[in-house]
Amino acid sequence: MRKSRRISQISASLLVVATLVACGDKKAAAPAGGMSPPEVGVVTVTPGPLTVSTELPGRLEGTRTAEVRARVEGIVKERVYREGSDVKAGAVLFRIDPAPFQAQLASAQAALARAQATAAASRQKAERYGPLVGVNAISKQEYDEAVAAARQADAEVAAARAGVTTAQLNLGYATVTAPISGRVGRALVTEGALVGRGEATPLATVEQVDPMRVTFTQPADEVFKLKAAVEAGRLKGVSGKEAAVTLLRGDGSEYPHQGKLLFSDMAVDPTSGAITLRAEFPNPKRELLSGVFVRVRVNQAVNEHGITVPQRALMRSGQGASVMVVGADGNVAVVPVQVGVARGDQWVINSGLKGGEQVIVEGLQKVKPGAPAKAVPFAPQAAAGAQPASAPAATPASAPAPASAPAAEPASQAASQAQG
Repeated sequence: MRKSRRISQISASLLVVATLVACGDKKAAAPAGGMSPPEVGVVTVTPGPLTVSTELPGRLEGTRTAEVRARVEGIVKERVYREGSDVKAGAVLFRIDPAPFQAQLASAQAALARAQATAAASRQKAERYGPLVGVNAISKQEYDEAVAAARQADAEVAAARAGVTTAQLNLGYATVTAPISGRVGRALVTEGALVGRGEATPLATVEQVDPMRVTFTQPADEVFKLKAAVEAGRLKGVSGKEAAVTLLRGDGSEYPHQGKLLFSDMAVDPTSGAITLRAEFPNPKRELLSGVFVRVRVNQAVNEHGITVPQRALMRSGQGASVMVVGADGNVAVVPVQVGVARGDQWVINSGLKGGEQVIVEGLQKVKPGAPAKAVPFAPQAAAGAQPASAPAATPASAPAPASAPAAEPASQAASQAQG
């Protein structure tokens, strides 16, 4: 009885092992016989209006720059302004010792008073001689001399009056003011310095920093190609808001305020073969500083049939750039492309794609040229959210053995019991 029970247990154990082995063979044979094509995320290329822009290097500069200079000779008595502050036109910046100019003004005013007194006496004398010459009481020569003396006295009054004006100007120049509104830089002289001797000594610089300008150059060949494309109808010219200019900081970020193109030079620089352009940007927070080298993106035309692809879809090699597409037959193919400028997370494709192609964005590592693939629409947000959950889900598929171990454990225990 006991022997027959052991035989039954051994038979049951062998049956379980055989069943597990059969199941394992079926699971192992399934991928080899009927493996489905891998899924890849694709985007369908759709041509649409695309602004043709060019990035060019340039340098920031103030709208207006004025050098503040000493216009009279004297000793700097006081610096009134705070270095680096914003000033209005006419604000006092320096004061030069005014005492010498006050004395000059007093002397000029005295000379004017003397000349005016002399002129008054000369006119009165000429007026008195007028009736006397008519009755021959005096000679004609005496009368003419009196009239000439009166005119000479009037001229001396005019000269004295000009001397007063000059003295007033010099006294005014002793108070140095800002010629324009803007930001004033560091002082180039200190109190006690002698300025204005022999030349107009620089004292400071005032620069209008709102708005700011960017001067940059573009190769003339590029300009001519764009004009030819617009004239041929391949591109459309831009105007108004489409012709906006974007400033790029040193870290590649965009300046929040759009600029406008002021002018394009009419002549080509013979040394560089480039055309000079200038753009203007508002600078309300004084973020832009004069002299800084930046890059500007200029919208110059519109491509009515422009094409872009996500940057992650592009592959680069020694032969150039290319993308993988899923063809109408469901097979993967490599398409060489010519890449233009970057637009956010997209690359502008100049040639190679015509529209309608299904470009692979996700799953490039799963496929190879000529192999079949299952195209599914690429959803960036869904793909980003699925990445954290995909790792745990891949564990059972990649390691089937641990899942089957618990099921095999009773069979091993039955076999050991049978041996016992």
